[in-house]
Amino acid sequence: MMFRIDPTSDEPLFEQLVAQVRIGVARGELAHGERLPAARELAQALEVNVHTVLKAYQVLRDEGLVDLRRGRGAVVTGRSRAELSAVERAMADLIRAAKAAHLSPDATATLVKEAMR
Repeated sequence: MMFRIDPTSDEPLFEQLVAQVRIGVARGELAHGERLPAARELAQALEVNVHTVLKAYQVLRDEGLVDLRRGRGAVVTGRSRAELSAVERAMADLIRAAKAAHLSPDATATLVKEAMR
């Protein structure tokens, strides 16, 4: 999986990384047992501080999407694709409703973020 960040985005860098792993798991691009890049390696490739990557990995650990073990790194333990299919269907419904209401992607994302708090 290729990680990308947008340093000009308002979203913190660690949250951008977290979102990419969540999406990768949801789409089946990251499978159970797959290792994520070492924090130092990913930080160097993205030209960010290693603590940024470590914070992202810790958030993912707290959510149960990865297992962090000394010497093994971050390993995907996330939910299976089948478990997320209900969420994907609900998102498709949400997107259709947002488009019908002429909401922008940013406005829709803001509504979702507020609802998740």
